[in-house]
Amino acid sequence: LNEKVIYDCVDIHKQPSLSHPLLHNHKIQMEPSFYIPKPKHNGQKINEIKRTINCPNGTVPIQRNTKENFADGKYWAENFVTPLTAGGHGIHFAGVRTQDKGPYHGLAAWMSVHDLNVNHDQISYTTIYVESEVNNKVNSIQTGWMVNPNLFGDNRTWSYGFWKGANGAGCYNTICPGFVQVSKTDLLSAPFPYPGKGQGERAVYTSILQDKVTGNWWTTDVKYNGPDTHVGYWPKELFDLISNGVDIVGVTGAARASSSGISPPMGNGHLPTEDEKAAAHVKNLQILDSEFKVKESNKYNLEKVLDNNKCYGLRDGKKRIFFKESILFSYGGPGGDSCGI
Repeated sequence: LNEKVIYDCVDIHKQPSLSHPLLHNHKIQMEPSFYIPKPKHNGQKINEIKRTINCPNGTVPIQRNTKENFADGKYWAENFVTPLTAGGHGIHFAGVRTQDKGPYHGLAAWMSVHDLNVNHDQISYTTIYVESEVNNKVNSIQTGWMVNPNLFGDNRTWSYGFWKGANGAGCYNTICPGFVQVSKTDLLSAPFPYPGKGQGERAVYTSILQDKVTGNWWTTDVKYNGPDTHVGYWPKELFDLISNGVDIVGVTGAARASSSGISPPMGNGHLPTEDEKAAAHVKNLQILDSEFKVKESNKYNLEKVLDNNKCYGLRDGKKRIFFKESILFSYGGPGGDSCGI
């Protein structure tokens, strides 16, 4: 995967997350009670990126953390800006979110994945998220892909997960206790392989869905071909606002400027144009409604979020006869030093 990154196969019942004070009496849920209906694949070549490890039965892969890892993870978690709390901070968003009253119980989406040139104190990422805010208190979960040299120690594109919960606590990946890993093969956070010749476009098709029976928030790698892989979940005990669903779900590209005010590229660095696939793009957005039913995004009023049209763009996809094959939107742009704060 990456020479500098070491994963240990740890007994599933002894993984570090279970040492979290809120999880002392937590019973591990081995699989979720839901099923994600998938669009029929139209035969187009898509590289659903494999980022796997083979741990023995009864164990799960956990990234070995260094002191630097922990300090960087803590810093970025404390300074993390969610789409709900945005406003200034040198962070820009381009995406869509629900605007009808919830509660919602999650979402799934397909996102193209790209390599970007990002400086050491910038961040660029694309994510699905679930979120609620009450009196300046926020509960949030995100998963997607990110280029964050300060956090990951390199300029590669990584998959990631992030949560912010009770008492303002929060964490990236498995840097500190919280996320419960269940898959013995698929990882919440790992560097994506570089694209090979003739592989088709790289993409990640992922979800954050609340289990109706336990209330835990699962993330699943959705596979066009073959069974989905349930990676693991954020236990409901970590949160104090979202035990019965969230107010908002969305999918967005995001870019955070350096301290000198220069914004990084977002998406694949290109502004969206008529050619939908020339820029980064999102499709197959499905939303789990208040009754835990999966519905396509065209059944909802989605609000567009684009706070800076000088450096980034957001463009609706073309409508196709088969909605499930339509690109929902394309987004992104080059960034630069005139994006504002």
